[in-house]
Amino acid sequence: MRILMLGGTEFVGRAVTEAALARGWDVTVCHRGRHPAPAGTRTVTVDRAAPDGLAALAADGGTWDAVVDTWSGAPRAVRDAARLLAGRAGRYVYVSSGSVYRYPGEAGSDESFPVVDGDPDADAVAYAEDKRGGELAADAAFGPGRTLLVRAGLILGPYENIGRLPWWLNRVARGGPVLAPGPRAAGIQYIDVRDLAQWTLDAVAAGLHGPYNLVCPQGHATMGDLLEACVDVAGGPGAELRWTAPEAVLAAGIEPWSELPVWLPPGELYDTMHDTSAARAGARCRPLASTVADTWAWLQALGGVAPRRPDRPAVGLSPAKEAKALAQPCPGRRAAPRAAGVTPGP
Repeated sequence: MRILMLGGTEFVGRAVTEAALARGWDVTVCHRGRHPAPAGTRTVTVDRAAPDGLAALAADGGTWDAVVDTWSGAPRAVRDAARLLAGRAGRYVYVSSGSVYRYPGEAGSDESFPVVDGDPDADAVAYAEDKRGGELAADAAFGPGRTLLVRAGLILGPYENIGRLPWWLNRVARGGPVLAPGPRAAGIQYIDVRDLAQWTLDAVAAGLHGPYNLVCPQGHATMGDLLEACVDVAGGPGAELRWTAPEAVLAAGIEPWSELPVWLPPGELYDTMHDTSAARAGARCRPLASTVADTWAWLQALGGVAPRRPDRPAVGLSPAKEAKALAQPCPGRRAAPRAAGVTPGP
């Protein structure tokens, strides 16, 4: 198949591009030129945020079976690209987000849950509204029957440029006691970026359209699985998970999700982010241990410092704040048992 990847050099776009190349598909990467495109692609240099930024794509004259777009800024950029390509591509795949659903969510909700308002002609407003505006822009230009909306949840894996899993890996690599937010058995939902890429390409080949929630199924992994896998592959001297009750974590003034990436305490936000039905997509999800180990290998190859998107705030808990929280008495805290397979690394 012939694919036009809008982006294609970082995280999700790169994973989709590499997966398409591995299938022997013909891939054109349309990007700003800030990062090298994967070998084997044809490139078109554009800047969608600039006036007349799509001029090179308009002059290119190429045609494609599908366009894959990961844009998360102003919806009008999706509008302009979709209008330009409506007669030159068979379908439009927009990698959207589960954030388009109205808050608070409901445990087990699916694609029928109400979404936020969005404006396809708008400048950037906020992440959820921008992604919804992008969905509407793609639908307007290609029609619902030719538009696939990939509503991804939390995305992890190699090439991550947000910093969530890299932060946890680097934290346990420092060693010592690690604040582990409980409950240990709380389920988490995410999608490995490579599984997202494979599912998206399968969906393109199958001609799927409409919205699909793309996360691992409920029960696939827990917070304990995540942190124990991190310690297994990256644990530094004396690395020891100190499981701490969510009430104690919050009482210490620690922000869920941003200061302790991935983690959310029980409640509405947890139900919204970590208890979603993905039965319609039915994505095949690799074991969490594979995602963690492969991300650690990638991170080590970069010298331990992951790239970070400049439009996203830094994540992670400061050592001083963690030490203060660990020093507080907490009846619900316990160290991770060795029997659970959590052993410090070298």
